[in-house]
Amino acid sequence: MFERYFVELTRFFRNKAGPDAQDLVQRTFLACVEGVERYRGEGSFRSWIFGVAYKQLCKHYRAKVREDAHVDFGTVTAFELDPTPSQVLARRREHQLLLEALRHIPVELQVALELRYWEQMTEAEIAMTLGIPLGTLKSRLRRARQLLAERLRMSASSPSELESTLGSLEDWAEQLRGLVAGSSRGG
Repeated sequence: MFERYFVELTRFFRNKAGPDAQDLVQRTFLACVEGVERYRGEGSFRSWIFGVAYKQLCKHYRAKVREDAHVDFGTVTAFELDPTPSQVLARRREHQLLLEALRHIPVELQVALELRYWEQMTEAEIAMTLGIPLGTLKSRLRRARQLLAERLRMSASSPSELESTLGSLEDWAEQLRGLVAGSSRGG
């Protein structure tokens, strides 16, 4: 399990939790081991493990805010919860724009987009991971793309930079998957 999901979970946490990513990966594996009897095979194991990771991320953010505080992951962004910029190795300005834009949309929307593009999950898998109906997920993905585009429009220095970033989201996701995977292996 560790060898199969370490890089994927690190990538999942890296842009949302920065320096706490490795701790969250470990907490996720521990929670999986402790709760394996709750996996009933209703969806893929991958969906289940990312569901556990998402719950760990939510716990992490709640602890950062206040243990007893209510955090609405439908509106709060990763940037608001952890304003220290992520140290993801974004070599190009477009990567930086995309990563920062992702950190400025609500966490649940950021997670949905990242599972779709970074982890290449199907919509059904993402819905299962997040514990929401498929129709709700489709609406959230649409909204996430809209908010991402709005944020990128605010940050891009030129129309061509905006177009190159927006126009090839899947290409950027593929490149970032490689960057984050490489930085996970290298330290």
